[in-house]
Amino acid sequence: MTSFRGTSPNPRGIEVVPFPWSATPARARLRAEKVSCWFGTRKVLDRIDLAMPAGQVTALIGPSGCGKSTFLRTLNRMHELVPGASLAGAVTLDGRNIYAPDAAPSEIRLRIGMVFQRPNPFPAMSIADNVLAGLMLSGRAGRRSPEAEARLETSLRRAGLWNETKDRLRAPGGSLSGGQQQRLCIARALALNPEVLLMDEPCSALDPISTGVVEETVAAIKHEVTIVIVTHNMQQAQRLSDRCALFLVEAEDEPGRIVEEGPTDRLFSTPSDPRTLDYVSGRFG
Repeated sequence: MTSFRGTSPNPRGIEVVPFPWSATPARARLRAEKVSCWFGTRKVLDRIDLAMPAGQVTALIGPSGCGKSTFLRTLNRMHELVPGASLAGAVTLDGRNIYAPDAAPSEIRLRIGMVFQRPNPFPAMSIADNVLAGLMLSGRAGRRSPEAEARLETSLRRAGLWNETKDRLRAPGGSLSGGQQQRLCIARALALNPEVLLMDEPCSALDPISTGVVEETVAAIKHEVTIVIVTHNMQQAQRLSDRCALFLVEAEDEPGRIVEEGPTDRLFSTPSDPRTLDYVSGRFG
């Protein structure tokens, strides 16, 4: 145990723009191998095995409190930021254990980006500087460099936000609508050219129109960035994902487990576990 301290329609024309600074698509396969998690002495996840293929969307579904978001945070070492958190097992990125002693957490988080449930742009920072914040903080490019300028436009285009912001890039990020702010956060993550993008209920605070735009963005970028998304919306999981994993807590005070995983079409049409059918058909959860 390791202990720590501390494919979809596109009616709005979201652009599939290849990254000009990458010779090959920036995507990688993730795999969790017997991952268990604790907060203090409380075990919240038990022996999770899950493959998340490159260039696909894997949806994590299940009722609240079954460990989906905790599992998502293990995939880029954010779990260890919680005081008293611990983990057993391994998470591999293209075969390399991201929890190995020589794996730097800061580098892992550059390769595996995250978009959170609620939009979290820097409100007083300009739209342009929001997109480039991670790039500048990591020292990968200067604000006025040609590379930064190229990444700014490309990332906003890929997030479906360029046409709405190209004439006001110096306006504060906080001046955007909620849906635009979430796409700004996606652009900020994409600016670092991640191989994997983790999304924790990215549409839960958005209206239906904004949700549709974010979904189109996900569909447009998934072939170049491996995506893992937590969602409580079964229609969204069915629309967006290639594969699904159902997390459940089988009894009070028990840790979350995966009861079934596989291709989305199969899980929604002919699941092998009756609990999966009950959940995706709305009989509980």
